[in-house]
Amino acid sequence: MLDINRILDDYHLLRAFTGLNREAFDELCLSFSIALHKATAATDKPRKRAPGGGRAARLQRVEDKLFFILFYFKCYPTFDVAGMLFDLHRSRAHRWMLRLQPLLETALDKKMVLPHRQINSIEEFITRFPGVPQVSSDETKRRLLPPKDPSLQQSPYSRQKKRHSDKQLVMTDENKQVMWLSKAREGLNHDRKAVGITK
Repeated sequence: MLDINRILDDYHLLRAFTGLNREAFDELCLSFSIALHKATAATDKPRKRAPGGGRAARLQRVEDKLFFILFYFKCYPTFDVAGMLFDLHRSRAHRWMLRLQPLLETALDKKMVLPHRQINSIEEFITRFPGVPQVSSDETKRRLLPPKDPSLQQSPYSRQKKRHSDKQLVMTDENKQVMWLSKAREGLNHDRKAVGITK
Protein backbone atom coordinates (compact mmCIF):
# COMPACT_ATOMS: atom_id res chain seq x y z
CA MET A 1 0.00 0.00 0.00
CA LEU A 2 1.13 3.55 -0.69
CA ASP A 3 2.68 5.48 2.19
CA ILE A 4 0.38 8.49 1.96
CA ASN A 5 2.06 10.34 4.84
CA ARG A 6 5.41 10.14 3.07
CA ILE A 7 3.90 11.42 -0.18
CA LEU A 8 2.18 14.33 1.60
CA ASP A 9 5.53 15.39 3.08
CA ASP A 10 7.37 15.22 -0.25
CA TYR A 11 6.71 18.18 -2.58
CA HIS A 12 7.65 16.38 -5.82
CA LEU A 13 5.77 13.18 -5.00
CA LEU A 14 2.64 15.07 -3.98
CA ARG A 15 2.68 17.06 -7.23
CA ALA A 16 3.24 13.86 -9.21
CA PHE A 17 0.37 11.99 -7.53
CA THR A 18 -2.22 14.77 -7.13
CA GLY A 19 -1.06 17.83 -9.09
CA LEU A 20 -1.19 19.97 -5.91
CA ASN A 21 1.40 21.26 -3.47
CA ARG A 22 0.92 20.75 0.28
CA GLU A 23 -0.55 24.19 0.87
CA ALA A 24 -3.20 23.72 -1.83
CA PHE A 25 -3.90 20.17 -0.63
CA ASP A 26 -4.47 21.29 2.98
CA GLU A 27 -6.68 24.17 1.85
CA LEU A 28 -8.81 21.88 -0.31
CA CYS A 29 -8.93 19.34 2.52
CA LEU A 30 -10.92 21.79 4.68
CA SER A 31 -13.71 22.17 2.10
CA PHE A 32 -13.60 18.45 1.32
CA SER A 33 -13.93 17.60 5.02
CA ILE A 34 -17.04 19.79 5.35
CA ALA A 35 -18.63 18.14 2.29
CA LEU A 36 -17.77 14.69 3.66
CA HIS A 37 -19.29 15.35 7.09
CA LYS A 38 -22.47 16.79 5.55
CA ALA A 39 -22.83 13.76 3.29
CA THR A 40 -22.26 11.40 6.22
CA ALA A 41 -24.78 13.23 8.41
CA ALA A 42 -27.39 13.18 5.64
CA THR A 43 -27.22 9.39 5.33
CA ASP A 44 -30.35 7.91 6.88
CA LYS A 45 -29.27 4.31 6.33
CA PRO A 46 -29.06 2.56 9.74
CA ARG A 47 -25.87 0.76 10.68
CA LYS A 48 -25.94 -3.05 10.63
CA ARG A 49 -23.08 -3.33 13.11
CA ALA A 50 -21.71 -1.19 15.91
CA PRO A 51 -19.03 1.41 15.09
CA GLY A 52 -15.64 -0.27 14.98
CA GLY A 53 -16.99 -3.61 13.82
CA GLY A 54 -15.89 -5.29 10.63
CA ARG A 55 -12.71 -4.84 8.61
CA ALA A 56 -10.72 -1.68 9.25
CA ALA A 57 -11.18 0.85 6.47
CA ARG A 58 -8.18 1.44 4.23
CA LEU A 59 -9.09 5.09 3.69
CA GLN A 60 -9.75 6.15 7.26
CA ARG A 61 -8.67 9.81 7.41
CA VAL A 62 -10.10 12.67 5.39
CA GLU A 63 -6.62 13.18 3.94
CA ASP A 64 -6.57 9.56 2.73
CA LYS A 65 -9.92 9.93 0.98
CA LEU A 66 -8.96 13.23 -0.64
CA PHE A 67 -5.61 11.82 -1.75
CA PHE A 68 -7.33 8.79 -3.30
CA ILE A 69 -9.80 10.77 -5.40
CA LEU A 70 -7.20 13.35 -6.47
CA PHE A 71 -4.82 10.56 -7.45
CA TYR A 72 -7.59 8.86 -9.43
CA PHE A 73 -8.36 11.95 -11.51
CA LYS A 74 -4.70 12.96 -11.89
CA CYS A 75 -3.38 9.57 -13.02
CA TYR A 76 -6.65 7.86 -14.07
CA PRO A 77 -5.58 4.28 -13.20
CA THR A 78 -7.74 1.22 -13.76
CA PHE A 79 -9.56 0.04 -10.65
CA ASP A 80 -7.28 -3.00 -10.55
CA VAL A 81 -4.24 -0.70 -10.31
CA ALA A 82 -5.92 1.66 -7.82
CA GLY A 83 -6.98 -1.31 -5.71
CA MET A 84 -3.46 -2.72 -5.67
CA LEU A 85 -1.92 0.62 -4.67
CA PHE A 86 -4.43 1.29 -1.89
CA ASP A 87 -4.85 -2.36 -0.77
CA LEU A 88 -8.47 -2.51 -1.96
CA HIS A 89 -10.48 -4.86 -4.11
CA ARG A 90 -11.18 -3.30 -7.51
CA SER A 91 -14.92 -3.19 -6.73
CA ARG A 92 -14.21 -1.31 -3.50
CA ALA A 93 -11.95 1.13 -5.35
CA HIS A 94 -14.80 1.74 -7.80
CA ARG A 95 -17.27 2.37 -4.96
CA TRP A 96 -14.86 4.81 -3.30
CA MET A 97 -14.54 6.71 -6.57
CA LEU A 98 -18.33 6.96 -6.97
CA ARG A 99 -18.72 8.11 -3.38
CA LEU A 100 -15.88 10.65 -3.31
CA GLN A 101 -16.28 12.24 -6.76
CA PRO A 102 -19.39 14.33 -5.88
CA LEU A 103 -17.75 15.39 -2.61
CA LEU A 104 -14.68 16.61 -4.49
CA GLU A 105 -16.87 18.48 -6.97
CA THR A 106 -18.71 20.13 -4.06
CA ALA A 107 -15.43 21.18 -2.44
CA LEU A 108 -14.00 22.54 -5.70
CA ASP A 109 -17.18 24.41 -6.55
CA LYS A 110 -17.19 26.03 -3.11
CA LYS A 111 -13.63 27.25 -3.75
CA MET A 112 -14.74 28.53 -7.21
CA VAL A 113 -12.10 26.45 -9.01
CA LEU A 114 -14.41 23.90 -10.61
CA PRO A 115 -14.77 24.69 -14.34
CA HIS A 116 -18.20 26.05 -15.24
CA ARG A 117 -20.14 23.98 -17.79
CA GLN A 118 -22.60 26.46 -19.28
CA ILE A 119 -22.50 30.22 -19.67
CA ASN A 120 -25.30 31.82 -21.69
CA SER A 121 -24.13 35.43 -21.96
CA ILE A 122 -21.21 37.80 -21.54
CA GLU A 123 -22.92 39.31 -18.48
CA GLU A 124 -23.14 35.89 -16.83
CA PHE A 125 -19.45 35.28 -17.55
CA ILE A 126 -18.46 38.62 -15.98
CA THR A 127 -20.60 37.88 -12.92
CA ARG A 128 -19.07 34.42 -12.55
CA PHE A 129 -15.48 35.59 -13.11
CA PRO A 130 -15.18 39.23 -12.01
CA GLY A 131 -11.89 40.98 -12.64
CA VAL A 132 -10.62 38.60 -15.32
CA PRO A 133 -8.93 40.89 -17.88
CA GLN A 134 -8.11 38.31 -20.55
CA VAL A 135 -9.41 34.90 -21.59
CA SER A 136 -7.77 32.29 -23.80
CA SER A 137 -9.66 29.45 -25.45
CA ASP A 138 -8.49 26.26 -27.08
CA GLU A 139 -9.79 22.82 -27.91
CA THR A 140 -8.61 19.41 -26.79
CA LYS A 141 -9.25 16.38 -28.98
CA ARG A 142 -9.31 12.79 -27.82
CA ARG A 143 -8.92 9.92 -30.25
CA LEU A 144 -11.70 7.31 -30.22
CA LEU A 145 -12.02 3.81 -31.59
CA PRO A 146 -14.31 3.67 -34.64
CA PRO A 147 -17.88 2.53 -33.78
CA LYS A 148 -18.69 -1.03 -34.79
CA ASP A 149 -22.10 0.01 -36.12
CA PRO A 150 -21.59 1.31 -39.71
CA SER A 151 -24.48 3.75 -39.31
CA LEU A 152 -22.59 5.53 -36.52
CA GLN A 153 -19.27 5.80 -38.36
CA GLN A 154 -19.75 9.40 -39.53
CA SER A 155 -20.89 10.90 -36.23
CA PRO A 156 -17.55 11.16 -34.35
CA TYR A 157 -15.35 11.33 -37.47
CA SER A 158 -13.15 14.42 -37.84
CA ARG A 159 -12.29 15.12 -41.48
CA GLN A 160 -9.61 17.59 -40.40
CA LYS A 161 -7.72 15.01 -38.29
CA LYS A 162 -8.74 12.03 -40.45
CA ARG A 163 -9.79 10.00 -37.43
CA HIS A 164 -12.65 9.40 -35.02
CA SER A 165 -12.48 11.76 -32.07
CA ASP A 166 -14.39 13.91 -29.65
CA LYS A 167 -13.35 17.31 -28.38
CA GLN A 168 -13.87 19.81 -25.62
CA LEU A 169 -13.42 23.57 -25.60
CA VAL A 170 -11.47 25.08 -22.70
CA MET A 171 -11.29 28.69 -21.51
CA THR A 172 -8.48 29.78 -19.18
CA ASP A 173 -7.38 33.02 -17.57
CA GLU A 174 -3.89 34.55 -17.72
CA ASN A 175 -2.82 32.30 -14.80
CA LYS A 176 -3.87 29.20 -16.79
CA GLN A 177 -6.73 28.43 -14.41
CA VAL A 178 -9.51 26.56 -16.23
CA MET A 179 -12.67 28.64 -15.90
CA TRP A 180 -14.97 26.96 -18.42
CA LEU A 181 -15.00 23.48 -19.92
CA SER A 182 -17.53 22.40 -22.53
CA LYS A 183 -19.12 19.01 -22.69
CA ALA A 184 -17.47 16.45 -24.96
CA ARG A 185 -18.76 16.73 -28.54
CA GLU A 186 -18.14 14.88 -31.77
CA GLY A 187 -14.87 15.83 -33.44
CA LEU A 188 -16.57 17.14 -36.58
CA ASN A 189 -18.47 19.88 -34.71
CA HIS A 190 -17.20 23.44 -35.06
CA ASP A 191 -15.87 25.20 -31.95
CA ARG A 192 -18.65 27.81 -32.15
CA LYS A 193 -21.26 25.15 -31.45
CA ALA A 194 -19.53 24.30 -28.18
CA VAL A 195 -20.18 27.83 -26.90
CA GLY A 196 -23.68 28.06 -28.35
CA ILE A 197 -22.84 30.26 -31.38
CA THR A 198 -24.74 29.10 -34.46
CA LYS A 199 -23.99 31.93 -36.90
